[in-house]
Order: sequence, then C-alpha cells, then structure tokens
Amino acid sequence: MTKNGKIYFEIDGKPCYAEKGQSVIDAAKENGVYIPSLCHYEGVKPAGSCRLCNVKVNGRTMTACTTPVAEDMVVENEIPELTELRKSIIEIMFVSGNHFCPSCEKSGNCELQAMAYRYQMMVTRYPYEFPINNVDAVPDHLFLDRNRCILCKLCIRMIKKDGKNVFAFNGRGEHLHVVMDEHLASQMSEEEAQEAMEICPVGAILKKEQGFIVPIGSRKFDKTPIGIDINN
Repeated sequence: MTKNGKIYFEIDGKPCYAEKGQSVIDAAKENGVYIPSLCHYEGVKPAGSCRLCNVKVNGRTMTACTTPVAEDMVVENEIPELTELRKSIIEIMFVSGNHFCPSCEKSGNCELQAMAYRYQMMVTRYPYEFPINNVDAVPDHLFLDRNRCILCKLCIRMIKKDGKNVFAFNGRGEHLHVVMDEHLASQMSEEEAQEAMEICPVGAILKKEQGFIVPIGSRKFDKTPIGIDINN
C-alpha cells in the first residue's frame, strides 16, 4: 500500500510512510517515532557504529540507520528486549571509557549522558576498565580527549579541512582509537572547531578556552530529555 508514492510500513503498530530508499531511522523520525542513536547524522552515510538504533524488522534484529524501508515492513522499536539491549550498550560505553560527568565540559549537552538518563542507568552490571588514554592538545583551537570517545565515527565522516579528513581510526580490535591530523586541525578556525565540538556526541572533541559557559540547569538536556523533540 502506498500513499502519494510513499512506501507503507509499521513501527510498533503505527502506520507510517517513507520515501523509497529512506532508512528506517530517518523515516521513523519523519513519522514522529524516536529511535535512539549516537552515531547517526541525517544526510551522512550511516556507519552502524553504536548499535543503539537496533530494531526488530520482521522478527530480525538490525540497525535502523543502515536498513532501508521496504513495503509492508513491520518494525518493533519500543519493546522490553530492545530497551534492555540499548541499556546494556550504554553501560558498556561508560565502563569502556573514563566518563566522569560532573567534571566534563559537555555535561548537560552530552548525548551519551542523556541516553543514560533516558534508559535509567544507575549502576552498570559490568566492571569498569579504566583504560589509560591520552589527550591530544596540540592544535590551536581544539583538543581530543580519548577518555570520552565512544568510537561513533562521526568525526571521521563529517569533520574535514580543505576536503581532507581531520580525524581517522588507528589500531585494531581493543586497540582501535581515533587519531587527529594535528596539521589540519591547527588550520581550523574557531568556528570550525566549535562545529567539530558540536558534532561529537560526547566530550571527546572540545574547543579550547570554552567550557562550562552555559550554567547548570540551562543546558540542552538538563530539562528536555533526548528524543523528546520527536512527537512519539
């Protein structure tokens, strides 16, 4: 069944319509349904890195950002199984890094922190790893704190200077980490550094000489939970 040339599908029993080739996560948003993600940015090629957008499609679990909508597709999003899976993923992200929210400049604007509130994470079920990660502060206007990085790959896909990637992955497996081209990063303007900071969903990329400007209680997620801007 189509409507004005759009594809019909369902999310948790709700009738929805999507453009041909549109991803489940983008189509869900247009239909007022929130699917959580920390690595998805509309208009940017999806990577499926964070796995928070896992949904069940016709009974199979798959990432909503990399799955195109198909005619009569049945999507499950808000079900206990997926809620528990997402909460588990969030907990793993916290224990695999060094996240100390009270001292982080991104606190209140951090999407990972907001997800923890959304899924009511109190104490993780996993042991903390406390990895030893260094901070790269060579460029003039920004620095990279790998203690907070969740390997979402957004910086690699989106932040460029003169058409070249400023960030890249290095290493493999448990040694995988983000590196920064210090020469390119040093050429970034303050405005570009600010944009890079805003693209990062956590506090891994920060603009220098800018922190705690917005008072507690007035920051992005202090009063408005993540995803609340979508009518679901």
